[in-house]
Amino acid sequence: MSHTLIGTVTSDSRDKTITVSIVSRETHPLYRKQYTKTRKYTAHDEKNEAHKGDRVEIASCRPISATKAYTLVKVIEKARGTVELKEDVNAIVEEKKVGADEIAKAAKAAEAAEAEAKEGEDK
Repeated sequence: MSHTLIGTVTSDSRDKTITVSIVSRETHPLYRKQYTKTRKYTAHDEKNEAHKGDRVEIASCRPISATKAYTLVKVIEKARGTVELKEDVNAIVEEKKVGADEIAKAAKAAEAAEAEAKEGEDK
């Protein structure tokens, strides 16, 4: 029986290869403090069926390449979705194709304009 591990896919950008992160809690032998340890394994995914965020089971096998010695057994749970940005930010980025610095500058300029308009109303 081969050694099996269960973890989360952190990368699926390479063809027929996934990167799986396995998180475990361990206790220090001397200080008895618990800490998390993350190990990354590259696994062979023949059909490209696993995607980022999925929980998967991988099993050890003969070395397929210099870094791959595991293969995908099954996808246990699919990812539930991704985080979406607000529509306003998406619209600004798509229209102007600008970076984060320009967006921050535009936001500060808008706040300054609001402050000036408010001061004008007070007078």
